[in-house]
Amino acid sequence: MGPGPINADPRVLRAMSAQLVGQYDPAMTGYMNETMALYREIFQTQNQWTLLIDGTSRAAIEACLVSALSPGDKVLVPVFGRFGHLLVEISQRCGAEVHTLEIPWGQVVTAKQLEDAIVKVKPKLVATVQGDTSTTVLQPLAELGEVCQKHGVLLYVDATASIVGNELLTDAWHLDAVSCGLQKCLGGPSGSGPITLSPAFVEHVRNRRHVEAGIKAEHHTDSQGAIIRSNYFDLPMILDYWGEERLNHHTEATTMLYGARECARIVLQEGLDKCIARHQLNGEALAAGLTGMGLELYGDQSNRMNNVVGVVIPAGVAGEAVRSSMLHDFCIEIGTSFGPLQGKIWRIGTMGYNARKDAVLTTLAALENVLRRAGFNTSPGRAVDAALTVYGA
Repeated sequence: MGPGPINADPRVLRAMSAQLVGQYDPAMTGYMNETMALYREIFQTQNQWTLLIDGTSRAAIEACLVSALSPGDKVLVPVFGRFGHLLVEISQRCGAEVHTLEIPWGQVVTAKQLEDAIVKVKPKLVATVQGDTSTTVLQPLAELGEVCQKHGVLLYVDATASIVGNELLTDAWHLDAVSCGLQKCLGGPSGSGPITLSPAFVEHVRNRRHVEAGIKAEHHTDSQGAIIRSNYFDLPMILDYWGEERLNHHTEATTMLYGARECARIVLQEGLDKCIARHQLNGEALAAGLTGMGLELYGDQSNRMNNVVGVVIPAGVAGEAVRSSMLHDFCIEIGTSFGPLQGKIWRIGTMGYNARKDAVLTTLAALENVLRRAGFNTSPGRAVDAALTVYGA
């Protein structure tokens, strides 16, 4: 019940136990095409180039940034948590000229703040996080997309921790590139990074297209842009692999493809809106139970993620001892945080397969017991009662 990874849905694990097939077997290329279609619905987009990056969610982030940013390009990164700092570091490694918009942890960036920074910096790309689990806040994106479109700036979004647990409308919000992972609300294991790319983003990265000499044919021509500094994360090469020509780039991670496909299938079988509503309901019940217990929630609650709640560790309570007791006495894992919040908050998630009433109530009951034994003053039963009131309503 931490901020991810979470327990994978048993149906995903079962799908991943299927036998491997060759990467050019018609069944395999058929699965690739099906997966692209499924994730168009997940991302709420018509983008043709909606596919998987083989690797964890960080691999998908790096593929987008290393392919989009040539050395010297200006990039603007709003930083309001740990994962904004990650986008800064990856951009710096790309050789980009990185500008940051520093926002206090626990808050989000406003459209005016972003527009003022864009006018000043004139970046080629804005890179931001939708749901930063380090602070548990959810960045509103609709107005940011409008601002970026107005100024002709590409917008990249890391939605690893937020997708299908919170609304994300790629096309309607003018998001040019979005990446995520399976191990949060999608209910799978880490190891595959779904991405979607707008036509404008694809046109931009294809200015750096390069075809390896070993597979290059007479009709292939390289573009004039600077070669992408990573072979593995070279998006134009990966698009050629997922496209009709199927130019060999790497051997697709078959088992992860099965898992990613099943994650999307399960969400869409439930219904995307219902899946988001389930995360919202269980997140609200968890938050109500925690406040009912007498705990303080962390961050801007008007922009809190549906699927993870930050809890201020009470004075006089040993946070790590509580986490240890939760894990070893009740087999329930909750998270701590990073940087300035390490040891100051717990992060408790309701994600994917674990966004369930029984999981929330069991977690609250266990935490209440552990805290009472640690000397925290709370009335037995208040947490579960508060959560049940939310469910009842």
